[in-house]
Amino acid sequence: MKKLLLLLVFCGIFISCEEVVEVELNDAPPRLVVEANLNIWEDGTSLAVVRLTTTAPFFNDNIPFVSDATVVVTNENGQVHPFSYSENGFYVSNMSPQMNTDYTLTIIYEDEIYTATEKLFTVAPLEFVEQRNDGGFTGEDIELKAFFTDPAGEENFYFFEGLSERGDLLNVYSDEFFDGNRIFGYYLVEDLEAGDEVQFNIYGVNEAFYNFMFILLQQTGESGGGPFETQPATVRGNIINETNPDNFPLGYFRISEVSTLNYTVQ
Repeated sequence: MKKLLLLLVFCGIFISCEEVVEVELNDAPPRLVVEANLNIWEDGTSLAVVRLTTTAPFFNDNIPFVSDATVVVTNENGQVHPFSYSENGFYVSNMSPQMNTDYTLTIIYEDEIYTATEKLFTVAPLEFVEQRNDGGFTGEDIELKAFFTDPAGEENFYFFEGLSERGDLLNVYSDEFFDGNRIFGYYLVEDLEAGDEVQFNIYGVNEAFYNFMFILLQQTGESGGGPFETQPATVRGNIINETNPDNFPLGYFRISEVSTLNYTVQ
């Protein structure tokens, strides 16, 4: 009887300790989030895309797309390239950026004007992929290295992507310690196996973008979710709000030459 009574007392304690705790989070006014990329490949193919969203409450699973903004890019000679809305916050244009030319992105949204100015940065081409089947901590994972040769005597910065259905890895590199040498972008994800297709992209970027993305990747990790998802802290990009500087946007305007190499895991 005493054992039964003690059991009932313990059960009562545990049941009474179950309490729903509601965490109150401060909701800030939504900010514009800009992912603006003008890319050109070695064969002259180009892709100009601007994606606009807004920030949302922490527990909101829906991405608030912006579909009613005006987006244009103007070069230093006054030539205007309008962007047309597609879907899911994407605005596209058929423009092709040229070397040694300033391009200014202008976004008009809710009666406020956002701008940023950039140039096209070149990139060293990807050359080949090296595969190891005894990589990782276990020595049983497939690891890939996509090699490129950095031009000697130049200050270069790179943004690297390894993309596949198994997972995406992003990284940035500065040639401070490998100037003029052959170097590689590293790709290692779980469950990679023979027959998987991996796309490697390397972009020429400037030091400002390198610093921006380095901090962003430190916060969000190199894979999963992507660098433009919810961030633990505010990371300022190169876009400013001309109308109301305190209502600054998040994101970046980048113009890059791109080298792409597709690889089938052996």
